[in-house]
This record gives sequence, C-alpha cells and structure tokens, in this order.
Amino acid sequence: MDGARLPRAGLAAFATGSFGMGIWITVPGLLLLYFLTDVLAVTPLLAGAALLVPKIADVVLHPWVGTVSDAGLARHGSRRRLLLLGCALFAAFAALFTVPAHLSGPAAAGWVAVAFVAGNLLFAAYQVPYLSTPADLAIGYHERTRLMGFRMVVLTIGILASGLAAPLLAGGDEPTRAGYATMALALGAGMLVAMLVGVAGVGRLAVAAPLERTRRGRALLVALRDRQFRRLIAAYLAMSTTSHLVLAGVPYYTEYELGRPKLTTVLVAAFLAPALLATPAWVTVARRYGKQRGLLVAQAVFVLGCLVLAAGSAVGVPVLVAAVAVLGVAFAALQLLPFSMLPDVVAASGRAESAGSYTGVWTAVDSLGGALGPYVYAACLALGGFVASAGEVVQPASAVTWIRLGFGAVPAALMLLALLLQRGYRLDATAALGR
Repeated sequence: MDGARLPRAGLAAFATGSFGMGIWITVPGLLLLYFLTDVLAVTPLLAGAALLVPKIADVVLHPWVGTVSDAGLARHGSRRRLLLLGCALFAAFAALFTVPAHLSGPAAAGWVAVAFVAGNLLFAAYQVPYLSTPADLAIGYHERTRLMGFRMVVLTIGILASGLAAPLLAGGDEPTRAGYATMALALGAGMLVAMLVGVAGVGRLAVAAPLERTRRGRALLVALRDRQFRRLIAAYLAMSTTSHLVLAGVPYYTEYELGRPKLTTVLVAAFLAPALLATPAWVTVARRYGKQRGLLVAQAVFVLGCLVLAAGSAVGVPVLVAAVAVLGVAFAALQLLPFSMLPDVVAASGRAESAGSYTGVWTAVDSLGGALGPYVYAACLALGGFVASAGEVVQPASAVTWIRLGFGAVPAALMLLALLLQRGYRLDATAALGR
C-alpha cells in the first residue's frame, strides 16, 4: 500500500525550504575556493584545507545532530525546534564572505574556516530534520519520490538562482571583498525567508500523513550496521565529491582554460536549467523502471559528459556548453534518486524512529563530499603549480593543464567509482514491491 497522498500546497511549502538550502549548497561550493585564492591571496593547499577541515568536523557533528533530532521527535512529537534553530544559518553565511579588510592569507583562511564550521553546524540542524521528513511520514515508495521530486525542483531553482546571482553580486569579472559581503547579505536574507516557509511546510505534511511518536533507540548503531545503507552512502560519497568538484572548478575553467570568465554564469545556467527540466522526467523513470536503474544510467551519462570537458577548448565552446547541459540532466537524477532511496532504506529497516540518525550519517557523508570535491580540485591546482594572487597573474601551462583535467578527467573517474559502488545496492526491487 502506498500510504497517504500528500497535498500539493504542503509539498510546495516544504520544498521552498530547499531554496534556502540551495544557496548554502551552491555559493560556498562555487565561489569560496576562488574567493580564498584570488581575492584573499590564500595558497591553494591552505585554501583547500580551510574548506576541508570544517567538513571533516561534520562527520562527527551530523550524526550527533541526527540523534538529537530523533530525541526531539520522541519527546515532542516533531523535529520543529531543531529546524527553527537551523534557520539562523543566514548569519553564518553572511560572516563567511564578510572577511575583515585587515585579514589576508592564513589569517583570512582561519576566519573562513571558523565561519564555515558554524554554518555547517546550523545547516545540519536544519538539513537533518528536514530530510528526515520523507521517512517520518506515513507514505510509500512512489510518494517518497514524488515528495523529493518537488524538493529537487525547488532546490534546483535555488541553486540556479544563487549560482547566477552570486558571481554578479560579488562584482562580476572583478569581484571585491565589498562585493562578496553585499552578495552574502542579499542572499542570506532570501535564505532565511525560504527556510522559515519550509518549516511551516513540514508541519502541513505531518498533518496530512502523521507518524505516531515512537521511542528512542540506538539508532546510530542501527544505521551503521545496515548493509544496504552503507552501500548507498558509499556511492553517494563519490557522487557528492564529484558534483562539488565540478562546481568548484567552473570559475577556474572559464577563466584560465577558456579565457572567458563571463562564461561562468553560462556554464552554471547550462548545468542547472536542464536539471530543473529533467527532474519530472526522472520521477517518471523511477516509477516505471525503478530508482536504481535510473541512477546507474545517470552516473554513466555523467562520466561521458566529463570526458568531453576534459578535452577543453579544443572542441569548442558550443560543444562544451552542450556537454555541461548533459551533465545537468544527469545531475537531476544524482540528487533526486539517492535522496528518495534514503527513506526507502529507513522503511526497510523497520526503525522509523531512527530516521534522524540515518539522515545524520547521510548528511555527514554529503558534507564530506562537499569538502572533498573542492579539496581534490585544490590539489589539482597545486599539482599544476597554480599561483595564488589577489590580482592578475599569468599561470604556468602546467596549471592550465591541471585546471582542465581536474574539471573533466578527475570527476569522470570519481563518477565511475560511484557507478561501481552503486551496483552493490540491492534494496530497490524489494522496496518497490511494498509500494
């Protein structure tokens, strides 16, 4: 039985929360590494470390937030209190890009790292209870996909809007500290409003498909012992690392490989617009053929698109833009399907009260991938001898080569690894039988 049918108004309000989340997911991933190396004059490896260390802390913090979320559900019958705390994320987002004028180099990297830790903790406070919602509700296999489909559409709109607006607000071709601060304040305000609407949406869905209050168990151990969950998160770690690597590499690829910095917004749009349009199609694919099959196809398509990008300017800008559009279509599935498979795993475990802890581990892995992607790209920059500077500088040929390979060949290899890991997931067919 597929459980309750969720109302569209509730789905729309719930999904709106993802608009704010999309800003946090996108802007630091797109601009923070470039902000550190080309505005704050931080060396690539130190910049990568400033992004990696806070994310490593998330590996501990997110599962802990998951247990707190489950305890809140058991005690109060909802996860609302933690969600509201997470809405303070906008303040950390503003601090992240508002670096005092007298700080540069290592000191600036330290400021960014501290603000990033605070932001990641607040993001976890919102993300974990928010993404536990599909497992909390009395809905079935296909309704979970429908719910996450609504979320994916709005998330993509948030990613697209912030991905296009952030570089322009920061100063376009000549970004400045003041421009980055203005950008952070403007987008932070939008983030706060969207996340508050999302909190209201969670409440509306809970009314339509309530879950009885359950006792708290040793949920974290249950999650880590779940073989299918481990297989799914291992594949998702590779997927998350890959997508964040590509996002971090866009400004470098357009400026140094293509010699056209303004193409950053073009490539971001070419990546995200198809993702927005493709999401309903992937929902249909999942319903007809299953989530696992759809995800494997998307991973293979992503590998092929990355190999085209590895060829660089030699194939021409139109071909590269088309390849990025293909990646966008695949990206929609990489976001929709794993996130809708997560509540399937929780449902199959028979431990609905553990949803927060499952989600905490999941978001920790997602956060780790978000750090590993930029760090791997920073390592590519360092390997090529990239020169960090607060002004214009001519990069060595080896740096340009690794800018291209890091944007194409490396993500192709990582996504291939994700595909191989994903093949070990066996739950989808069983979950579909209980729809």
